[in-house]
Amino acid sequence: MGNLPPQRLIPDFPFTSVGLDFAGPFQIINRKGRGAKLVKCYLCLFVCMKYKCIHLEAVSDLSKDAFIMTFRRFVSRRGKPVEVFCDNGRNFVAGDKELSNFLKQSNVSLSEFAAQEGVRFNFIPAYAPHFGGIWESGVKSAKFHLKRVMGNSHLTFEELSTLFAQVEAVLNSRPLCPLSNSPNDFLYLSPGHFLVGRPLTALPTPTLEERAANSLARYARLEKIHQHFWNRWQKEYIAELQQRRKWKTETDNQRLKIGDLVLLQEDHVPPLCWRLGRVQRLFPGSDGISRVAEVNTTRGSVRRPLVRLCPLHPTVSQC
Repeated sequence: MGNLPPQRLIPDFPFTSVGLDFAGPFQIINRKGRGAKLVKCYLCLFVCMKYKCIHLEAVSDLSKDAFIMTFRRFVSRRGKPVEVFCDNGRNFVAGDKELSNFLKQSNVSLSEFAAQEGVRFNFIPAYAPHFGGIWESGVKSAKFHLKRVMGNSHLTFEELSTLFAQVEAVLNSRPLCPLSNSPNDFLYLSPGHFLVGRPLTALPTPTLEERAANSLARYARLEKIHQHFWNRWQKEYIAELQQRRKWKTETDNQRLKIGDLVLLQEDHVPPLCWRLGRVQRLFPGSDGISRVAEVNTTRGSVRRPLVRLCPLHPTVSQC
């Protein structure tokens, strides 16, 4: 395994260095009502190389023009990146050529500052997807559960764009590490902090997972898919943070300490709501190893087994 590139290590503004990939297709309808036809739609994923922030866009097709418009929407919302890393897809190569030709041909009309600035595209070698593991993992996080929670639901382009934006917020709300070592501080750092300066939140909505889809309006069906995605993805994310090892030995890095910020694995939690707390007390067994902890949360103290707690370490390398 090689060393991390400098784009992953040097601090800078979010989305200065971007990884880019497409996923899909998704089946959508071209309009509501009778006579609607199924058409294909794709997911375009932008991931920040420094902070792993995710930006999702719905794309109508895999043409050069569609990619250029998608890239313009991304630049309008997140700012122009310095460099873009992607694979050798034909739409990416064509988009790079058009952007480069536009900048070269417009040097006279554009200002000197704009003419000298461009977006540098870096293409990974062919048949080497492991060179782009950071955006491949982002595609997996978004697409794996989206395909399963959508099922046979056929959304419109507007509804799918709304769902992508909600999924983007879910992915950017994941806890990375504690913000401080204070025992009374339950705040955590997330990729959303680098985008809006505070944790991402969702509008309060009633729980719709137990409701039948055919009894809901179209907007309620979309919210049902959103809640289903949240429940499946957050459980998988917590399971990945809890690195399972053989239980024969224990090291200092695995041992939970009083004052550690932990993520509680809870069921039926609203979207974008992560329940965190500080370890207040440990209960060792007859062998001297603690398997139960008392955790102080914003809603009081609770006792949980350690298998339901996920510690957030000060470093984000493991997240």
